Amino acid sequence: MTAALKVVRAGLFDTLQDLGRMGFMALGMPTAGAMDRIGLTLANALAGNPASTAGLEIGVMGPDLLVEVDSVRVALVGPLSPSLIEGPDAPPKPLESDRSHLLKRGQILRVGMIEGASTAYLTVAGGFALPPFMGSLSTYSRAGIGGFEGRKLAAGDALPLARETAPGGDERKLGQAFDYGSGPIRIVWGPQEDYFSEAGRRTFVEAEYRVSKEADRMGIRFEGPVIEHAVAVDKGGADIISDGIGPGAIQVPGAGLPIVLLADRQTVGGYPKIATVASVDLPRLGRLLPGQAVHFAAVAVEEAEKLRRDQEARLQRAIAGFVVARPAGGIDLVKLYEENLIDGVVYDRLSD
Repeated sequence: MTAALKVVRAGLFDTLQDLGRMGFMALGMPTAGAMDRIGLTLANALAGNPASTAGLEIGVMGPDLLVEVDSVRVALVGPLSPSLIEGPDAPPKPLESDRSHLLKRGQILRVGMIEGASTAYLTVAGGFALPPFMGSLSTYSRAGIGGFEGRKLAAGDALPLARETAPGGDERKLGQAFDYGSGPIRIVWGPQEDYFSEAGRRTFVEAEYRVSKEADRMGIRFEGPVIEHAVAVDKGGADIISDGIGPGAIQVPGAGLPIVLLADRQTVGGYPKIATVASVDLPRLGRLLPGQAVHFAAVAVEEAEKLRRDQEARLQRAIAGFVVARPAGGIDLVKLYEENLIDGVVYDRLSD
């Protein structure tokens, strides 16, 4: 019998993602990969996996997963409210997110809704036993490649597991929630900021923009004040010779509203790019929901690089700061043994 997690009920948009399909953009292949690399990295660390291991990226609402293996360790990261169903008539038992859990055959993990963000992650110890495509398990659903049959999960799918049983050891959890930062989204000007007027560039960094309903893994179209091109649109001000699209590139087509391109972005494009999101803030963009407001702020390349290095250092400290998590509904024996439970007890010897 194949060790697997079976999808009893599908979520809204759940796909397998790792850190991306690197090195093939010259062939027209998008990188795909996790929208929030921090969330996936933390989930993999909690499960005891290398950071590049593929996990399940949960979009808005997660699936119900039946355990079809003797035991499996899963880790959940993100603002989730998961629960465990231990039998057909048993009520769901709440579980914590931002930690690992040991699951047994026949149990159903209800991943649940994501509150206040658009993505969360589930990883399994040892990873999923699926063949990579171009060196990656990341799903690129527009082309139907990677992940599980190149698509989002559906009811009845059985995700094969690399391990037949969970590894030994304690469950672990984050010492505290990871701080993704707040305030404006940091950007670096260019590569075509000269295609926009001074007034247009000023509008971009001074105005408030909101995430539109046209937001997905490919990119986010923002609503707000129009950004003025340096040359009239009808004279080609919104067109360039197509060139490469990096992660976080911000295109501004003729309508004058910014589009930030994300994991499933195309490899080339013919609209001028006013700026590029600093990599430190790409995970924040991957968590935004329609209607949320953002501001953009320009930083120098050197500052953007320092911010990313600082973030990576904080991420490693967060992983080093994992703590032992007590079993759901159980007793934390480590904490119990640390308590002085017999202080003040008097021994009364009544007889020899």
